[in-house]
Order: sequence, then structure tokens, then C-alpha cells
Amino acid sequence: MMSRRAGTIWIAAIAAAALWTVGMGDARAKERRVATLAPAGSAWMNILEKGANKIAEATGGRVKVKWYPGGTQGDEKDVVRKIRQKQLDGAALTTVGLSLIYPGVRVMQLPFLFESVEEVDYVRAKMWPYFEKKFEEQGFKLLYPGDVGWAHMYAKRSIQSFDDLKKVTFWAWTDDPIVRAYFEQIGVSSVPLGVPEVLTALKTGRIDGCYGSPLAAVALQWYTEVSYATVEPFGYTVGAMVVRLDAWNEMSPEDRATEQKIGKKIGAMLIKRVRRDNDRAKRAMQKNGIRFVDTPQALRSKLEAEAQKLWKRLAGKVYTEQELAMVLKYRDEFRKKRASK
Repeated sequence: MMSRRAGTIWIAAIAAAALWTVGMGDARAKERRVATLAPAGSAWMNILEKGANKIAEATGGRVKVKWYPGGTQGDEKDVVRKIRQKQLDGAALTTVGLSLIYPGVRVMQLPFLFESVEEVDYVRAKMWPYFEKKFEEQGFKLLYPGDVGWAHMYAKRSIQSFDDLKKVTFWAWTDDPIVRAYFEQIGVSSVPLGVPEVLTALKTGRIDGCYGSPLAAVALQWYTEVSYATVEPFGYTVGAMVVRLDAWNEMSPEDRATEQKIGKKIGAMLIKRVRRDNDRAKRAMQKNGIRFVDTPQALRSKLEAEAQKLWKRLAGKVYTEQELAMVLKYRDEFRKKRASK
């Protein structure tokens, strides 16, 4: 049995930024309440706690954080609500949680949008200033980015054709309209569930397929209920750290600068770690009998074509047409630069 300490889909790199959301500008230390779905005792939380200690030391104890790990404050929808109600001060969120603050950020997780992590990094860096402004308009400070990783499909049967795909009933995250809309468009059955419900649904047969990064499949024990996985991912999931803007503005410029300097290093380290551990989780799953199967070109072409139709269909509803145009422009810009080298 693989260790639950591997981490979780919610995550490593994203949760990292919680280190940067804490502190007061005066001489008194004020504890900041930060929630994350990353489990207590995981390798990720160990790193984050060490980083928090460094920040506390560098700020003379003025910057402290109170962790609420492992979903103890609820799913991301609950966490965002509690931040708005000032029961919490910040959170490490996936794209799903971030979209509950500003819906347009969902444009970053469109299916079959990216082909490499280099593309992800380039487009995210270009879009970051835009999203910073949008989040500030909603009363939130968008701090540093993080990764969840490539999302693969997992199922109890091999998916080698469109007919195979239609025989699978997939999980669809309740608060993720993009995946639900995509499954609906390609004619695949799905059941809306919260993340904590997925494992039980797999065990009882309510669903027989799910999706996520290999690290998620291991950490959440989904791999124990499936036999197959797709080699080719169908999307990339990102995330970020947010804090209530008023809480951020309470801090002194000096303490903010200190947190950002240390937090930037911790964040970069954790992004690198989550990518590495996703590869390790995939190999571990294979050793435990999970077969990663190539998607036939005919099926992949069909899925990509349907995804591109979805991009256009959701523009003006889930995100703006301008946001879709921006993301595609930067993605194509990166591809052109790479091709010219």
C-alpha cells in the first residue's frame, strides 16, 4: 500500500503560498488562519511548516500562521466562504476554489489547452498581472502560483475507443463546470461529487472512473479502485494562494517583503517537488498494477476537437471571450518562439 504522505491534489505547490499570507505590520504578532486541503503530516506540510518557521524568525515573530490542513475547514467552497466572513484569512486553492472568487481564472484549466509545463509556466506568467487585478477587485490578494499537475483519466476498464469512454461513469467535481460541460458535450456520463466522496463512490460502483494527477490518485487512494489510466493527460490543473486583501494590507511593507522573498523560494521548490512527485506517483501506480494505456490517435483527435468546441462555447459564460483570446495568444506565442529555436 502506498503512503498517504505522498501529498494531495490540493497540494504541495499551492499550499506553499500560505506561508506568505500571515503577519501584522506592528510589533504584535497576530496569528493568521490559513486553510488547505493538503493533509497534516504530509511531506508537503513538513516543508511548509519549516518555511513558516523561517518567516517567523526573519520577522522577529510578528508573522505567524495557524494551519487548518486536510480539509478540516471543508471543501474549497466552504473555505472561500469562511474567508469572506473573516473566519479565515487565506487559503491554498486549486483552480476550482480560485474560480469561486473570480470565475475567469477557469480559462487556465481548459481541456487539451497545454502540451507542456513550459507552456503552462509561460502563459501563467503572462496572465498573472491580469488576474492579480481581477482578484483585488473581489477583495482578495492573489499571491503566488502553484501546480496540481497533469490530469489523467482513471477507470476500471481500458479506454481504447469512444465507445469505451461512453461506458464509463466518471466523477465530476461539483464546483467544476468545465469538466461537467466537457463530459456532457462528448456524451459521457458523470456524477457530481465533492472530492471526499470520490473514493466511496468508486468502491460502491456509483462511479467507475475519475480524473486527476497521479499524485492525487495515490494520496486520495483512488488508485486502489481502478485498473487503467490514460498515458496522455487531458488537461493541466494549476492553483494559487489567496489572502483577504484587508488582511494583506494590514501588514507592514517590510514584513510583506520578507514573506515574499522567503515565500518565493519555498513556492519554486514546491512546484518543482510536485512535478517530480507526480512522476514518482505514476511509477508507483504502475508497480502496483495500474496500466497506463496510450490513447489511440483517432480517439485523441476526437477529444481534442470537442475540447476546442467547448472553449468557444463557454466563452462569455464561464470566462470572457477576451480571456480566452489572451490565453490562446500567449500559448501560440510560446509555441512559435520554441519552433524558431
